[in-house]
Amino acid sequence: MEMLVVAATALTAALLTFFTGFGLGTILMPAFALFVPLPDAVAMTALVHLVNGFVKLGLVARHVAWRVVLVFGLPAVAGALVGAWLLRSLAGAAPLATWSAGGHVFAVTPAKLVVGVLLAVFALAEFLPAAKRIAIPPRWFALGGVLSGFFGGLAGMQGALRSAFLVRAGFTKEQYVGTGAAIACLVDLTRLGVYLPALRAAAPDPRVLGAALVAALAGTLLGTLLLAKVPFRFVERLVACVLLAFAAGLAVGAL
Repeated sequence: MEMLVVAATALTAALLTFFTGFGLGTILMPAFALFVPLPDAVAMTALVHLVNGFVKLGLVARHVAWRVVLVFGLPAVAGALVGAWLLRSLAGAAPLATWSAGGHVFAVTPAKLVVGVLLAVFALAEFLPAAKRIAIPPRWFALGGVLSGFFGGLAGMQGALRSAFLVRAGFTKEQYVGTGAAIACLVDLTRLGVYLPALRAAAPDPRVLGAALVAALAGTLLGTLLLAKVPFRFVERLVACVLLAFAAGLAVGAL
């Protein structure tokens, strides 16, 4: 049952993430946490995210806009370092509010509230008729990278904010998927030094971890097969809907 739940979650999350560019870690980590301690769940999720990201990049590398990867990705790395430093500095800061449900206590933090509001603005703009004609010019990519990296280091949400920028950047769906995958791998490599010690300390169950890896890769391969058949407008709307869900979860402290 343990491997079945984790594998099903990993497959679904990887397929969703293939198109949206974010969500794998957020969806998969709670599934791991059902069966292992939270630190182990974080470490196992990190490994699945890394491996899946590199496989995804290998499948769509020919569509990557490498100039955008440099202009957007390098500032994202710098922003992530600053955000992570600030997170350590604010570790003891009191939340704005707390609430409980199902025996769990949820905290609304300033960082997550700000990210939630930003994501909601991006997502709601997708449903405005005028927004369909708007593309984000290249001069804003560096700012988008800094913001996505910063809030990724601060609140763990760099993928969602990155996708909010790239989905309006005038890419084809193949370029959007490929470029987002390349930037995600660049940021993941930056975090590699943090992930490896955590994985060694966790000593994860190889059967559960293997099931998650295989299922996530299956979801990514399935996404590759479906990419040519899925219209980009569907991808844009999917990103907007998932962004709204993430925004709501962050704003109320559920994520």
